[in-house]
Amino acid sequence: MSLLLGLLCTGFIFFVRLLFVVKTGSKCKPGAKGPVCVLVVAGSGGHTTEILRLMESLSPSYSPRHYVIADTDKMSEEKIRTFESSKEHTDSESKFTINRIPRSREVRQSWSSSVVSTLNAILYSIPLVFRLRPDMVLCNGPGTCVPLCAAGLLLGILGLKKVLIIYVESICRVETLSLSGKILYPVSDYFFVQWSTLRDKYPKSIFLGRTV
Repeated sequence: MSLLLGLLCTGFIFFVRLLFVVKTGSKCKPGAKGPVCVLVVAGSGGHTTEILRLMESLSPSYSPRHYVIADTDKMSEEKIRTFESSKEHTDSESKFTINRIPRSREVRQSWSSSVVSTLNAILYSIPLVFRLRPDMVLCNGPGTCVPLCAAGLLLGILGLKKVLIIYVESICRVETLSLSGKILYPVSDYFFVQWSTLRDKYPKSIFLGRTV
């Protein structure tokens, strides 16, 4: 009985801390004290193209940039290195790393096996995020972003550091959110959409317009 009570109390405290971290996110201004360490989640195909287009609009103060891709992603690393090479001409202090974690869910993977693979991805994400200590996580929908955002939230829940969760829904999503979007919508500090139809359905979202 005492064990059950302890688990319930721990769960309640954890939930209260999560609410506090989410509610106070808009008050966090990481750029006010210097460079912003950003963790960028890139996904295969169009996700990487979209996220790099967003990165083009960020100033050099967003540094270092830590990119995270799935270990089965064969294309994103080359795109990231090409993008960062082009930045070196305008930013002499350009600093970036590329990190890999297990993919949380493959295309057409069953839901039951997805739970196991997602938990495995979380086990890799937590030590990575705790080591990098980013000021913000920037993502746009690949399944890999969910474990990384969860690890970022955990940093705040434990009182170690507030990590802003910035989610930009893919331009492919016109009427409904992606699965990652549905999961992260309640806990994101800033949730951007590229279609007004989604803004009308999700009041917390911010209409960004087309980025591609």
